[in-house]
Amino acid sequence: MYLAFFGIAEKPFAITPDPRYLYLGARHADALAHLVYGINDAGGFIQLTGEVGTGKTTTIRSLLARAPKNAEIALIINPRLSPLEFLQTICEELGIGVADSESGNAKELVDQLNRYLLRAHAAGRRVVLIVDEAQNLTVEVLEQVRLLTNLETESQKLLQIILIGQPELRVLLDRNDLRQLAQRITARYHLQPLAREETAAYVRHRLRVAGATSEIFTPAALREVHHCSGGVPRVINVICDRALLAAYTEDKHDVGPALVRRAASEVFGQRLAPSWLTPLIAALSVVLVLSVAALLWRHGPWVHASASPPAPAVVRAAPPARPAAVAVPAPPALAQLLASPGDATSADGAFAALFKLWNARYTAGATDGCTQAAAQGLDCVTLHSSLAQLRELGRPAILMLGEGGSGPQQVVLTGLGPDRAQLLIGERLAVVNIAELTQYWFGDCVLLWHPDTPPVPELRPGMRGPAVRSLRSQLLRASGVKPAATISATFDDELSQLVEAFQREHHLTVDGVAGMETQLLLDSVLAAPGTPLLEVLAPAAATG
Repeated sequence: MYLAFFGIAEKPFAITPDPRYLYLGARHADALAHLVYGINDAGGFIQLTGEVGTGKTTTIRSLLARAPKNAEIALIINPRLSPLEFLQTICEELGIGVADSESGNAKELVDQLNRYLLRAHAAGRRVVLIVDEAQNLTVEVLEQVRLLTNLETESQKLLQIILIGQPELRVLLDRNDLRQLAQRITARYHLQPLAREETAAYVRHRLRVAGATSEIFTPAALREVHHCSGGVPRVINVICDRALLAAYTEDKHDVGPALVRRAASEVFGQRLAPSWLTPLIAALSVVLVLSVAALLWRHGPWVHASASPPAPAVVRAAPPARPAAVAVPAPPALAQLLASPGDATSADGAFAALFKLWNARYTAGATDGCTQAAAQGLDCVTLHSSLAQLRELGRPAILMLGEGGSGPQQVVLTGLGPDRAQLLIGERLAVVNIAELTQYWFGDCVLLWHPDTPPVPELRPGMRGPAVRSLRSQLLRASGVKPAATISATFDDELSQLVEAFQREHHLTVDGVAGMETQLLLDSVLAAPGTPLLEVLAPAAATG
């Protein structure tokens, strides 16, 4: 109804879990990193919890989109099953054919599953079981889940299990009769609501994905959205959708705080006070209490009482000497750097540092970093990567770290060696061991580059145009061949072979299609003068 009025292509605040609309706030990026780590690491359980509407299901959909090609995932979204039905569902999800005579026998199903997992392991595939709404699992099914982790080789577990649910899941797993399962959980993560700044960035992000080209919600309205929603993404969506509808019916192209408050009142079925009213009442209450206390102090009976003589000094025995404290080894260098970095490791701090490397302007507290990058001709790329891939790409990148001190943090990678990494934390350069870095970083990162024609199109056989001509020219130069004066603008078999050769040389997926990653790496290989590249660090043993 309001799409054409606001100039957007689709509803930006639908509550269906569309991965295109996933906003990676600090907590969600960290949660996704934990899940991706769980897919790549063998053994045990990963537990992800969060209140209703905090984005658990959307995070799962994003995880499925980012899963490595060697991963096979069985997703159970309705866990209200008996132990036998649970095993049957796993086999169905993995495509394991089970004879009718065996489908009703739990032992036969486990044996079939074990044989399948052994074949997958021999072929280098990872099998992952994801259970959504896991707080609804019965104790009997949870015991069956635990028994599945006994399927293993001599060196590793054959099945990785990720349990996702509401906070009740934590209470359930704290039961004494489930302690054996709880002891096998190797990573726990709890999704929190978005902070005020993240709420504003979340709303702007969804509007931008939907096609908005201007700000629709005023800054005051965005503050009101956070106040009314508590930072819960699903509630944000419902309130913002109602606010857009209200603005449309009143022929207003800007959504202000009053419209947001009225929309929230309709959602919750009660009138809501403005966000500024609560702190004002609190401040007035404090002033009133202090005034009464001062009045009582001035006119209390003790004001006229004679001064009492000083009390005699009491001699106390010295306390017994405490044993000397045991020296605690110093934390790793990276842990020290992350312990109290101030704003240096915030999203604003990391983007400001990365933008400075590109001689670009970054305004803290304004629109999100990727929007500011696009306004300056830079493309912002979010990847789930590895240090080996980042070394190949050769560009500085923001690394989204796990909780290392004061919560999720972000630093800028500016150099790599075989065993060391150089990080930019605010204005400070630091060199840390890669072994330390991998304890905090699980693969999520953001980097910038300068494409010829943003947004970057995926170029494939059969296409024509200037972008194809530019691709052919770049590939020829990357292979050491000087391009001819006239270059074909058609993506033919010859160009497809050039793309495949480049992908093969640089360890990319060889498909003959020049997607974003291929073009990004090609841009790094032919780096324009003045654009930042990763420094190559010498091995630690070679330093003086």
